[in-house]
Amino acid sequence: MHCTNCNYKNTKVTDSRPIEDGRAIRRRRECERCGQRFTTFERMEEVPLIVVKKDGMRQEFSRDKLTRGLIRACEKRPVPVETMEEIALEVEKELRSLGSSEVDSELIGEMVMERLSKVDEVAYVRFASVYRQFKDVTVFLDELKELINTEEQDEAEKEE
Repeated sequence: MHCTNCNYKNTKVTDSRPIEDGRAIRRRRECERCGQRFTTFERMEEVPLIVVKKDGMRQEFSRDKLTRGLIRACEKRPVPVETMEEIALEVEKELRSLGSSEVDSELIGEMVMERLSKVDEVAYVRFASVYRQFKDVTVFLDELKELINTEEQDEAEKEE
């Protein structure tokens, strides 16, 4: 690794730490000539994961884009950013574990909604309203009724 200051080719690693749930390494380096310190990141090279949209278009999966969607859904809600990032990472891990290079956007939406419903109901409804593109209030009310029924079933199971 070349020094960012003097371009000398020998640097030593002073510290290494796993990041992104062990999927990457952050290294602190020091130039052996000028003493400049800098940080490098080492990530596993992954096969691109392609998302097939509802209209048939394809685009590369982006955890950042998913996180931004979660941030919008959780706006002004008591959901820590770390929780949103964790959901995005969990979804990506599950998608990659399927072993397919292409996944439907519907699957991603369902996976996110499943996790969001356990974290914050308002954020879940916000995400669902965009994802499912509610056409009118009755469809929205049906989704709310389903959420309430699921919650009541969960409570009943806990009491047993």
